[in-house]
Amino acid sequence: MKLTPLSDNIVVELIKEEEKTKSGILLPQNSEREKSNHGLVIEVGPGKMTSSGKLIPMEVKKGDKIIYGKFGHHEIKIGDKEYLILRQEEVLAVVE
Repeated sequence: MKLTPLSDNIVVELIKEEEKTKSGILLPQNSEREKSNHGLVIEVGPGKMTSSGKLIPMEVKKGDKIIYGKFGHHEIKIGDKEYLILRQEEVLAVVE
């Protein structure tokens, strides 16, 4: 199944956090950890259309690693993978 975002929406695959600390301690899966706010951009929409009909192109591209805000996205699960659909304005930074 292929997801094709519309307008200025982005499809993001969640990047799972390390389950082991740097010192080698294993973290249990059921611990009360917050979900990661890092993801990999899988697909991007064409951009946002202004009221005058001008297309504002996307700043992020397929393959970018991003940091996004905690709120305002939609979580979906396809098979065993979790994805987010969010607007470009919810992206806080691109990680290089």
